[in-house]
Amino acid sequence: MTLVTLVTLAATVAGEPVAVEEVDAREAVLRAGPQTAALPRPGTSEGRQLRRWLTQLLVTERVIAREASALGVTASCAPGLEDVLPDLTARLEIGSIAASALSDPLARALYAHVTADVDIEDAAVADYHLRNPGRFASDAALAAHLRGAARRRAFRIWLEQRRAALVWLAPGYEHPGDPRQPDNTHRH
Repeated sequence: MTLVTLVTLAATVAGEPVAVEEVDAREAVLRAGPQTAALPRPGTSEGRQLRRWLTQLLVTERVIAREASALGVTASCAPGLEDVLPDLTARLEIGSIAASALSDPLARALYAHVTADVDIEDAAVADYHLRNPGRFASDAALAAHLRGAARRRAFRIWLEQRRAALVWLAPGYEHPGDPRQPDNTHRH
């Protein structure tokens, strides 16, 4: 890659470019939407963090499309969004980027494919029930709850591994939580 190419790239996914202009366009759509007043001002630390988050979403969408194609997964077999992310806790478990990506039926179909073999043991259901009596009306509801959590965890880990293997991020477009980038505000 030449220096000129690096300047215009926000990232690559399996060597395919994600242009800064794509991040600009995604940000413009957000800023033209109904939530614009809640967004940080452009050029601020928080505004740069928003661009980093949008970059993560763009590369995640590309990874999902690439992996779905490689695995022969199509959107036609996608579960409903409420089946994958039934509540706020589920969205928090899987992370904001994956949760946003799962709004796409292709991503949900890939989720179903990747997590098809994930299950829980009867002992885990019994153990949870002993520690949390009365939380679930039936063992079937509890098993479904635990299975959903296990599947979200499995997909999150799988997606993180695929991004790590396929994605290169340009300086300034690092993950918002990367402690090496200057706008990271997560402190202990």
